[in-house]
Amino acid sequence: MSTHTEHQAPAGREPLDVHDPRLSRFDVVQEGARRDDIEIVHYEPQVVPGSKAERRLTRTVALMFLLTGAAATAFLIIYIWWPWEWAPGRGGDKYFTPLLGLSLGIALLGIGFGILTWGKKLLPKEVSIQDRHDQPSSPDDRKITGETMLFLADEMGVRRRPLLGVSLLAGLVPVGAVVAAPLIGGLISDPHKNNQMFTTGFKPENGKKIRLVREDGRPLRPADVSVGGQLTVFPGINGGVSNKHADSPTLLIHLREEDAQKSREANARIGHGDYMWGNFAAYSKICTHAGCPASLYEQQTNRLLCPCHQSQFLITDNAKPVFGPASRRLPQLPIEVDEEGFFVARSDYTETIGPDFWERP
Repeated sequence: MSTHTEHQAPAGREPLDVHDPRLSRFDVVQEGARRDDIEIVHYEPQVVPGSKAERRLTRTVALMFLLTGAAATAFLIIYIWWPWEWAPGRGGDKYFTPLLGLSLGIALLGIGFGILTWGKKLLPKEVSIQDRHDQPSSPDDRKITGETMLFLADEMGVRRRPLLGVSLLAGLVPVGAVVAAPLIGGLISDPHKNNQMFTTGFKPENGKKIRLVREDGRPLRPADVSVGGQLTVFPGINGGVSNKHADSPTLLIHLREEDAQKSREANARIGHGDYMWGNFAAYSKICTHAGCPASLYEQQTNRLLCPCHQSQFLITDNAKPVFGPASRRLPQLPIEVDEEGFFVARSDYTETIGPDFWERP
């Protein structure tokens, strides 16, 4: 393909027949520019076709695209096979999220630098001035547009530099897979295996009910919570007060007699008639809006306030949200007192804790 430098249509020149086979592709492009009142002020290639500089730049861009493909492939491998479930200590699960971020970042940087290098170093430089106008498209205009697109493809050099096309394809295919991975990941590896989204530390162990304990591990008796008072409790198991069971903090509330009666009636309406013990009720402390600790209890109004986004839950009506962005009530923990007089969970929570996938608008 010939090199065109400093092209400019002579003023007053008669329109060319764009269907003339003697015209080169650039001649058609130039004629189209003239008809659209475009003045090509400057046009020249940045590297000589076939030169060492062109080959060096081609290899650089290809390396960037191949790096993108390798990093995106690494993202997929980590996403599918790397251990991600939390475990005590410094296991491989601690690197799951950082490695996802690193591999995706390298992939995006690779394709970004590759495209920038291609555009700034390999594509010809062009400076054009156009007078904008509106007019219907004629057959000649369509011919010019088609030839212009083909000319741009030629100037990009994909046909002449096949390494660029192959490397770009090798880089973009894994990137496309990265976009699809979170959408179909559940089909590859079940995120709900072992039912971890629907169980907490209060799940009975070998048929034995779990006690409600203070932060220091001491079990609770009804006399430990005054009327109108409340206390944060945890499952009395190994690691129950640690982040291993961060979904388990629960607010144990000792309601006044009149308020407790309202709460029992509300429970009965939804089939939770046996969830309370006496005048005591226990609700998850994890806000169903964004997972913040809903721990500010107003004794006079029986409202539980989440300080993050001001959601309020009415305890005497199944912890129903009455203000703020939360749209789902706080799950209630069924409780009772064991033979030794300590509070225990009759079962695990019967609803999922905190915000979840169905909370998305």
